[in-house]
Amino acid sequence: MSPTSETAHGGRRLVIVESPAKAKTIKGYLGPGYVVEASVGHIRDLPSGAAEVPEKYTGEVRRLGVDVEHDFQPIYVVNADKRAQVKKLKDLLAESDELFLATDEDREGEAIAWHLQEVLKPKVPVHRMVFHEITKDAIREAVANPRELNQRMVDAQETRRILDRLYGYEVSPVLWKKVMPKLSAGRVQSVATRLVVERERERIAFRSAEYWDLTGTFSTGRTGDASDPSTLVARLAAVDGKRVAQGRDFGADGRLKSEAVLHLDEANARALAAALAETRFSVRSVESKPYRRSPYAPFRTTTLQQEASRKLGFGAKATMQVAQKLYENGFITYMRTDSTVLSDTAVAAARAQVTQLYGADYLPEKPRVYAGKVKNAQEAHEAIRPSGDRFRTPAETGLTGDQFKLYELIWKRTVASQMKDATGNSVTVKIGGTSADGRDAEFSASGKTITFHGFMKAYVEGADDPNAELDDRERRLPQVTEGDALSAEEITADGHATKPPARYTEATLVKELEEREIGRPSTYASIIGTILDRGYVFKKGTALVPSFLSFAVVNLLEKHFGRLVDYDFTARMEDDLDRIARGEAQSVPWLKRFYFGEGEVAGGAADAGNGDGDHLGGLKELVTDLGAIDAREISSFPVGDGIVLRVGRYGAYVERGEREQEGYQKADVPDDLAPDELTVEYAEELLAKPSGDFELGTDPVSGHQIVAKAGRYGPYVTEILPESTPKTGKNAVKPRTASLFKTMSLDTVTLEEALQLMSLPRVVGADAEGVEITAQNGRYGPYLKKGTDSRSLTSEDQLFSITLEEALAIYAQPKQRGRAAAKPPLKELGTDPVSEKPVVVKDGRFGPYVTDGETNATLRTGDSVETITPERGYELLAEKRAKGPAKKTAKKAPAKKTAAKKTTAAKKTAAKKTTTAAKTTATAKKTAAAEPE
Repeated sequence: MSPTSETAHGGRRLVIVESPAKAKTIKGYLGPGYVVEASVGHIRDLPSGAAEVPEKYTGEVRRLGVDVEHDFQPIYVVNADKRAQVKKLKDLLAESDELFLATDEDREGEAIAWHLQEVLKPKVPVHRMVFHEITKDAIREAVANPRELNQRMVDAQETRRILDRLYGYEVSPVLWKKVMPKLSAGRVQSVATRLVVERERERIAFRSAEYWDLTGTFSTGRTGDASDPSTLVARLAAVDGKRVAQGRDFGADGRLKSEAVLHLDEANARALAAALAETRFSVRSVESKPYRRSPYAPFRTTTLQQEASRKLGFGAKATMQVAQKLYENGFITYMRTDSTVLSDTAVAAARAQVTQLYGADYLPEKPRVYAGKVKNAQEAHEAIRPSGDRFRTPAETGLTGDQFKLYELIWKRTVASQMKDATGNSVTVKIGGTSADGRDAEFSASGKTITFHGFMKAYVEGADDPNAELDDRERRLPQVTEGDALSAEEITADGHATKPPARYTEATLVKELEEREIGRPSTYASIIGTILDRGYVFKKGTALVPSFLSFAVVNLLEKHFGRLVDYDFTARMEDDLDRIARGEAQSVPWLKRFYFGEGEVAGGAADAGNGDGDHLGGLKELVTDLGAIDAREISSFPVGDGIVLRVGRYGAYVERGEREQEGYQKADVPDDLAPDELTVEYAEELLAKPSGDFELGTDPVSGHQIVAKAGRYGPYVTEILPESTPKTGKNAVKPRTASLFKTMSLDTVTLEEALQLMSLPRVVGADAEGVEITAQNGRYGPYLKKGTDSRSLTSEDQLFSITLEEALAIYAQPKQRGRAAAKPPLKELGTDPVSEKPVVVKDGRFGPYVTDGETNATLRTGDSVETITPERGYELLAEKRAKGPAKKTAKKAPAKKTAAKKTTAAKKTAAKKTTTAAKTTATAKKTAAAEPE
């Protein structure tokens, strides 16, 4: 049966897509005779632990999931959470006459289609169905014109997957042993982390410089209007022919880069301003040039992420989540693309809307063509644009919230890309005069007028620098000619200080990665998500701040795995992977060279990479010699005055002196402290605070020593158990521990108070039915507990004083639901650009959170009520909306009672399964952090 034939004879076609949402949309377009089901992403992958590897494999294969000794053969297993879905797909396929694999049209999608074919083993005709937009016409066109699986794309994706597994599983354990457990390394995530750390190093090394200049307000002496103002503002450009120093003239060390410029200090600037007060000025030159600005290219993945960050406050992850929904519901084309190309259909649709909405004057004679600018761009997709052969205006979509905002952004950008250039004039005016003390001063002013706005009528791109002028900003200057006399209404001296390099935001980090040709645009959102989740980076506002942990990790990688985090090497590795995808290089020789070293390459360097010696030694050799890595050295960073910052297994701390010696000091460093804020003065403050162990005495009952400590979650008291006390196994004993009350402090808590705290929970008594009532101190304060019924207490003192009668009286009252009165907001942030509702910061059960009345988002590490900006608040809300409402866990039905008689063999089988599952879970947890790209 051909794929285009009708199903009148009972033919049934199974179409497999990736997501349920997409399946629902496509089913509506295909109609009867088609069954559309989702794979729900990948159904098969490399094993996450040794327990998932088939028993026939031994040694390194069980650890890596890849047989490195036999041409890097991958071991694939069906994901545990996908087994039921795979069974469902097999059952549907058994009832079908044809199979259409309709996964996404990129390397990842091609690989999913291949895995589906390998696992389902279809005995019916198989077709690869591809489309880049989910519209009725596009889906029917895809069904009518399927293709074969592209094995080259599959091989390229498999090579990437194996490479990332080897990288993650070999390097991550080094971090576990030398820095901290549960860390991860990855081919792109480690390089991205290094970029953020290097920027922070630049900020730490930066020394601010002060410089001054003058601002003059000059008048033409005539009456002005909007088109021809009477005054202009100009800055001092030169004195006696020597250019006045600006911020760009200073290096990171605070010194001038060149002596050819004049560095004005405050005294000289003010003296010059006074000397120029009575000076007669004139126009020395007027330079006018035509201004022309062409439209921006349609969106690709990275430019969409950057612009959504600038204009909507969306993080990269939130942008992709919203775009995914728009794509699956048929509003935009595929959102993972390197291309800026528009199809003829899309160009025609955009040009039609230009004429309809803006008029024929805004439409260029010929369609605009945008060539791809991304090196080794992935498969030939279109740019991200509204779907269909007629674009729906935002008002016609019926969309709301984040989806409306992002669709509007894409629609405007696409339509603007087919409009005429903006044109106008740019003018530079030089103004000069001689001061009272004989110095020649020259001021400069720049202006811009737009005579035809062209594409700017529809769209103007944002800027990463919040102080930068946007393209549509006009600066009109008076109409003056050379020799015109001007009077100085005011001349002021202005002081400035150079600023350290700006930290990366999500948008600028994406831009940097793309410019360095590191990684792929489709993975940037997940990479940024990974380094945030792993604690390598946290956010302050929209800025990405590296943690001290990331300093230790990058330090180790730079010193002992330098090639793996080298920017050029990583970019060349990306080139090599693309050469494999194009069939210009072979996968196995390349992997051999990367893993074993150049000497192991069978086919020579030509097949393995660039042949420049980059891979000498190989990854396996690098991770074998761990003795050379000094864990203490790579995690230590001098602060000054004998103070050293160290990154330990439980976080960062500062110390001075040697342990076990008199005068030794140690103090934990706050998790949300930016590295460039750790000065000697601040470290001294931390060390001056009470910290370490305070010996309180001996428990007269147990004989154990009682100490007070400063923990990462607040001060607490605990007992020191004897060395002989079993710490693991079924006989393990845990020390009694209790948090200090809010009214207590480390340096004043007594032994009696500590013993009283550790006596909690306290049994108050029992009710009439014999149910025990206890007084306990919890995360949210003191409370009573009776069975599953908890009641809050008003003060911590009640934990020890409340009587049974008082407790029963509390339980006799109806349980309070919610709060008696709403607390006032902690801070007001402004109006959310998406919901257009006021955003405030409130104090909640789990800490402070932002809300617009509809969506709530808890503040993250690095955020605080005092420092949070409106933009950061909007971003947190956008990310929360993108995740959608929390999924409610369905209540499990009561388990059916099994027959009373059960064979001994069945019991043994069940016990064996339980043991195996427990081992698998433990292994999966251990290796879960090892592998992200």
